[in-house]
Amino acid sequence: MQEILDTLGHLGVVPVVEIEWADDAVPLGKALIAGGLPCAEITFRTSAAEEAIRRIAFELPQVVIGAGTVLSVEQAEKAVAAGARYIVSPGFDPKIVDWCLARSVPVTPGVATPTEINMALDKGLNILKFFPAEALGGLKMLKALAAPYGGVKFIPTGGINSKNLADYLSLPAVHACGGSWLVTSKLISAGEFAEITRLAEEARAIVRQVRGEQ
Repeated sequence: MQEILDTLGHLGVVPVVEIEWADDAVPLGKALIAGGLPCAEITFRTSAAEEAIRRIAFELPQVVIGAGTVLSVEQAEKAVAAGARYIVSPGFDPKIVDWCLARSVPVTPGVATPTEINMALDKGLNILKFFPAEALGGLKMLKALAAPYGGVKFIPTGGINSKNLADYLSLPAVHACGGSWLVTSKLISAGEFAEITRLAEEARAIVRQVRGEQ
């Protein structure tokens, strides 16, 4: 279970994807692989999400594929059955967390307050989504929130882009960053997969620069 989250941490950026057509899933996955970013969080905001996860999981097993915007245990069940290897929820739902933990499925619930962090810690979770990052106060808020929780790592998501990615990654408490700027619905629908590859390469370059990787 920890291996999946460790991989996301190593990559440093998780593309958050809202996909309208399942036929675009495999070309998208290939574009991310080409950009050195073989991971994606397919959000359950569209009817194509489940099938998109299934196609990527089957045809591109090297992509660490997860399901985002999971709002119920039923959605978590569908996502994992389709091949999702981790679950992300926008808030802390103990039912979803318990379901995932009982099945050794990595889960990163969203938190925005110390109370929610305490609830997550009580479940044994220490890698959490900080959402919506910029709307909650961005770097200043995250620094303050992380200060009392030395053993907790965060995946800030919401309002992050190529301009502020390095600032977030510079925080010791940041495990990785989630971002939809890499794979917008507009880029997917226009078939601009080469641009998605370019944005993925740019993001990975920022990660390597901030972390001093070769």
